Amino acid sequence: MTAREFTVAGEHVYDRRTPVRWVASHMLRYPLLPIVFLVTTIGMAVAYSYTAVLVGQAFDVVARGGGAAALVSAAVAVLLARLLYGGLDFVNSFSVQFLAQLVERDAREELYISLLGKSQTFHNRQRVGDIMARATNDVQQLNPMLSPGLSLICEAAISIVVPLVVIGATLGGELLLAPLVFLVTFVFALRRYSAQLAPVAGALRGQFGVMNAGLAEAVSGIEVVKGYAQEGQERKKFAQSARGFRDLFVREGDVQARYLPLLLYGLLYGLALGHALLLFLNGQLSVGDVIAYMGLLEVLRFPTYISLFTFSAVQLGLAGAERILQMLKAETDLDENSAGYSAQLRGEIAFKGVSFGYAGEGRKTKDQGPGAEDHAESTPREAGAPLSSFVLSPPALVLKDISFHINPGEIVAVVGQTGSGKTTLTRLVNRIFDASAGRVLIDGVDVREWSLDSLRSQISTIEQDIFLFSRSIADNIAFGAAGNATREQIERAAREAQAHAFIAELPDGYDTIIGERGVTLSGGQRQRLAIARAFLTDPRILILDDSTSAIDSATEDEIQKAMRRIMTGRTTLLITHRLSQIRWADRVLVLRRGELAAQGTHDELLATSEAYRRIFARYEETEGVRR
Repeated sequence: MTAREFTVAGEHVYDRRTPVRWVASHMLRYPLLPIVFLVTTIGMAVAYSYTAVLVGQAFDVVARGGGAAALVSAAVAVLLARLLYGGLDFVNSFSVQFLAQLVERDAREELYISLLGKSQTFHNRQRVGDIMARATNDVQQLNPMLSPGLSLICEAAISIVVPLVVIGATLGGELLLAPLVFLVTFVFALRRYSAQLAPVAGALRGQFGVMNAGLAEAVSGIEVVKGYAQEGQERKKFAQSARGFRDLFVREGDVQARYLPLLLYGLLYGLALGHALLLFLNGQLSVGDVIAYMGLLEVLRFPTYISLFTFSAVQLGLAGAERILQMLKAETDLDENSAGYSAQLRGEIAFKGVSFGYAGEGRKTKDQGPGAEDHAESTPREAGAPLSSFVLSPPALVLKDISFHINPGEIVAVVGQTGSGKTTLTRLVNRIFDASAGRVLIDGVDVREWSLDSLRSQISTIEQDIFLFSRSIADNIAFGAAGNATREQIERAAREAQAHAFIAELPDGYDTIIGERGVTLSGGQRQRLAIARAFLTDPRILILDDSTSAIDSATEDEIQKAMRRIMTGRTTLLITHRLSQIRWADRVLVLRRGELAAQGTHDELLATSEAYRRIFARYEETEGVRR
């Protein structure tokens, strides 16, 4: 098992060594259902085969001039055999379809739990559309793979064996010659068909991931697409991906068009009939025996025909299972450490010689000089490519030998040019990332020794890019409280964050459903909801990452008051370019190109730090322009 940030108590463990073992371990979680399926399948094959024998015996009764009683008895026997077949078929279909639904459900849950347990570093390098393709379509392929795919293959195999046994037991071993020749050629033809189909099925699932990832990116970035009038370009990209998906379907159809077993079955039927007639002319078979023999051979038509599409369903399912397993087994760097240190936070933070880089995570960083982005960005990976083939970038340190100490309840501003590592520094506090070197201590305990759940539940982060779910406003505010907040507490938090007034004006108030990512709200409204969420969770450590950048000047004073209230009594890391907020800080950390250039109070730094004076002058100029 790989390291995970989230686990579920009593989670079932599956065999992840190969796709076949993984699917089998899901099926064997419910052993009664596969057993019922196999028993009923054998019973169905026996009932169907003996129907053909009974029909042949009925013809012999007619040929011998048997009476009405004998004919009625034969008809009743056939009827009972068919009724038995029907009853077994009902139980058989129910068991296998129920099993297929359970496997799909469990696989979807397993993948979702795995994704929740992956680190932020892992998610940063994935394309969301490809993850969604694996979590929805690839998982969905497991259902038809089992029913009708694998179930019909099992039925087909039994439907070949049982008629041959019945032929040998009731009609004579000499009639097995043609069916056995067919069986040998049938196996070789199926192996060839499966070998040709497997790579096409794998490519088909991969191309679907590519197409879905492109679609998801275009839809999520629709504002940018429209803003730059790039609808035509995006349409061409999607058309190219869809064309690739279509071409693979055509290749699959070409493989299926070359399916040989149906031709082999036609040859078998003709040769077997000729052989049976020769034996009849020689007096070795009766009319009823010939009819029974041909009826039993007719049973072989079912496995021959269904193999055309069942093997395709199985190959697609196994290709999807392989892509799911790639995601499940992909390495992630952090573990939840459920048995680790757990306590009420006081809020003391200490960095001791901390360095951090994205080496070994398949990432590359932008230029760390002025104008560079604050975060390293993920190196793109084709959605259909195996996760294990992802190429790692060379080491690049974002933070270098950082040391400082923050007392409980202190407000510390973190300032620096864009790309200096401010946000990365704060993400080491709640273990979104782990330091590459040095130690980050919370209340004197290394964050690696903390239980991840205990640590993160007592730290809140309000960022510039606020994420809100497509749920009600009340649910979004209460999100951090794990469903334990009352409506009164939610409204109190909203009032503290100066959000109650605009919420009350919405059509359904706190029950108003907001669009995905909160697109139906202004930037200032989204940030006030995020502040309300932080009020409700009552964190001991608060991280504010330029969280008032979208607040309009008309409400800025009220928001500033709300922020001052939420910071009271909490250790606060404040990333900001607002001079008024910098002056709130008990201390200021100055970052320059990933290094701690200076630290001290605002007045001390103005007097002693040239780097701070330059930053402060730029902030002052920017704020003057804004006003």
